[in-house]
Amino acid sequence: MLKRVGETPPLPSVPIAEAGFPAPFASSLEYSVPARGGWTIVHVGMLIPEAHEIFVCASACLRGVVLSAAEMDLMDRFSTVSIEEHNVLEGDMEALIVEGVADILQRLPKLPPAVLVYSSCIHHFVGCDLALCYDMLRKRFPGVDFTDCYMTPTMRKSGLTPDQIMRRQLYSLLRPLPKDPRACAVIGNCFSLDESSDLVRMIRSAGFTLYQLPDMKTYAEYLETAKSSFCISTQSVARAGGDALEQRLGVRHLYLPVSYSSEEIRRNKAELARALGIDPPEDAGEEAAVAAALDRARETLGDTPVVIDYTFTPRPLGLARLLWEHGFRVTRLYLDSFSPEEREDLAWLREHAPAIEVCPTVSPVMRKARRGSPEKVLAIGQKAAYLSDTGYFVDLVENGGLYGFDGMRKLADLIEDAYLHEKDTETLIQRKGWGCESCI
Repeated sequence: MLKRVGETPPLPSVPIAEAGFPAPFASSLEYSVPARGGWTIVHVGMLIPEAHEIFVCASACLRGVVLSAAEMDLMDRFSTVSIEEHNVLEGDMEALIVEGVADILQRLPKLPPAVLVYSSCIHHFVGCDLALCYDMLRKRFPGVDFTDCYMTPTMRKSGLTPDQIMRRQLYSLLRPLPKDPRACAVIGNCFSLDESSDLVRMIRSAGFTLYQLPDMKTYAEYLETAKSSFCISTQSVARAGGDALEQRLGVRHLYLPVSYSSEEIRRNKAELARALGIDPPEDAGEEAAVAAALDRARETLGDTPVVIDYTFTPRPLGLARLLWEHGFRVTRLYLDSFSPEEREDLAWLREHAPAIEVCPTVSPVMRKARRGSPEKVLAIGQKAAYLSDTGYFVDLVENGGLYGFDGMRKLADLIEDAYLHEKDTETLIQRKGWGCESCI
């Protein structure tokens, strides 16, 4: 059917009962929703205290990462080396990296303890000898720890994603240290788990030292993470990092993912209890508190539509199932693929809530698709807020430190508060890197 020029297309969607797994939508040209709270590789790399980031990229690729560093007010820890056409044609890519990085370091007021060098797609296309580059830099600057990081968006569809690689490389600078049998680390998160969260309370009560990178202020403190007898990853993007630490440093890795299933949370806590050498805590009171908080929130929202996006949580299907089981009217999920970890929740939703709409976030049609609703909508996540054109939303990314029963109870309170108090969506979602210090 022909459309008039400028006609607003309908929102592309598919009922969850008909959504294909793992990709409900065909891959094509992609669009970026103007909701900027998600972290970039710049934000994540800056978690290593006192480290200096150097991006070696073409000028067009540098624009976004420069803005990220500027918005964090951390340009003193950020530098760039620009690749030009003649560097590719003349075959001096290795020399450009080595001499460019060396020139930057020699101009700094003092040498940083660590440098994260980000290579880009073109280095891999032309077969640049990156290992040689890092060997030469380490010889020139023996007092500086160098590690390889990657600005390679063209490689998102094969192997580990750039985000997974970045979370892994966060810990690549750690060196072997004698293990402290009463120390552990939570790794790969942009936000430290809340002190009141199930895992942190268990670790503290067992008398263990806990290392969490977002809490650290010095590079020396960061290096002490290698003392951990075991590490915990709670996000799927950090799992490869935990496996790498286990293989490289002998740090036992526990994958205890964020979950909205009481059964899985209890399993995670039982596994942690075994690692800590303590008895699993009783959960009956906590589960009752979660149920009561969810019931209060549902009563407040009534029949209000609830929409969820994948930037809020790595388990959007699990969250949708939890809310549906407690009587919330979940109407739409904004995501572009399903995680293999959520097969069971997908099957449950297909059976019990088959009409829930699944909408893409990166489809070019979303740029002009009709947004908004004649009725009030409660969104969970920034992209859901933008695409639903609502000011009533839970403003967090990557769970924001919520975990376990404590996290679900707090989420219920946040949902109720979001419904009662309208936010300035346009202002909030344009702030790049939600929760980053100094971001404007």
